[in-house]
This record gives sequence, structure tokens and C-alpha cells, in this order.
Amino acid sequence: MSAFLHFILNLNTTLPEFVGMHGWLIYPLLFAIIFLETGLVVTPFLPGDSIIFAAAALCPKGKLNLWILLIILIVAAILGNTTNYLIGRALSNLLKDPNKLKFIKRKYIEDAQHFFDKYGKKAIVITRFVPFIRTFTPFVSGAGYMKWREFMAYNAIGGILWVALFSFLGYAFGNIPIVQHYYDVVIIGIVVISILPIIINQIIKKVKKGKTVQ
Repeated sequence: MSAFLHFILNLNTTLPEFVGMHGWLIYPLLFAIIFLETGLVVTPFLPGDSIIFAAAALCPKGKLNLWILLIILIVAAILGNTTNYLIGRALSNLLKDPNKLKFIKRKYIEDAQHFFDKYGKKAIVITRFVPFIRTFTPFVSGAGYMKWREFMAYNAIGGILWVALFSFLGYAFGNIPIVQHYYDVVIIGIVVISILPIIINQIIKKVKKGKTVQ
């Protein structure tokens, strides 16, 4: 477990080391991490954003192929959400009972439902950029019996945009010395920037609501 944590917390160094030792096996590893992070409600802690960023940073160095990486990660993201949707649909009745499925964090379910209530189907795309919540949104969609075709359309759009954005950022900026030096800060900053439009939107709504009350 400690080795896994070391790997996750130091992706800017451990990922290149893994590629050097195991070569093409990095692709199934990346697929598995993205699939599990988006596909199972018990693994929302896996580093989706940062691992896409770190992997894309290896492409300009010739260690990974950008197009293969994009295809693998997009497929993993879409399949992960699809699996999560189907699990949510299968467990929808059990989810209503707070004494069952105790291994699922109800707070994250409620947060995902909140996003869904506010943004409707667009929440599937928007929450792709919100760590933890993105893992629970497809689950909530399935539990709420969202139409399959609609879910898959938004699922595909969200998966492509998410992987493409963090891949571009990693490819373009991942090898800049200052980024490497402050890697953890950069990753946190990227996540904050990605959810900034949601925060601004909420502030605007609260301000407008306050003016209406007055």
C-alpha cells in the first residue's frame, strides 16, 4: 500500500520510471486507473486529473504516443462512467435504504445529486472536472433511471473533453522546470481552475438572490 501511495503522490517521477522499466505496460495501467476512478464508487480517490497530465507530459519526450494515449484514456473514461451508470441502475432500490450499501459515502451521493438537480444532464459533463463528484454522478444517473441514449451522449462528450483538456495541459506545460518543481501545486491549481466557472456561477446566483430578497 505504501508503494502504491508513493507511486500516486509522485507521478512526475514514478511514471517515467515505470515506463523505463515496463515499457508498453504503462498503457493498460493507465487504462485501469482511469476506468476504476470513474467506474467504481469505492475508488474515487484515484488520481484521474493528475495521471492524465503526467502521462501526457511524457509524450513530447517520445516515451508515450499521444494518440494511443488519448484513445486509451477516452475509452477508459467512457467505459468507466458506463459501468458506474449500470451499477447505479442495478442498485437503485438498495440505495433508498440508508442501512444498506454502507460502503458508499452518502455525502458524495448527495453532492452528485445536487449537481444533477442544478445542471440536469449537463452535470455529467460538468462533473468530469470535479474530483470525487465525477465518480458518483454516473452512479446517480443510473439510480435515477436517466435515459440510456441521453446518458451515453453526455458521457462521451464529457469523457472526450476531460481527457483532451488534461492531456493538452500535460503535453504543453508538463515538462517546464518550474511545473516539475511545484508539481503538486500545479495539479491542485488545474483542478481549481477547472471548477472555477461553477464557483463563479454559484456566487452570481447568490448575489442575484440577495438583491431579489432586498
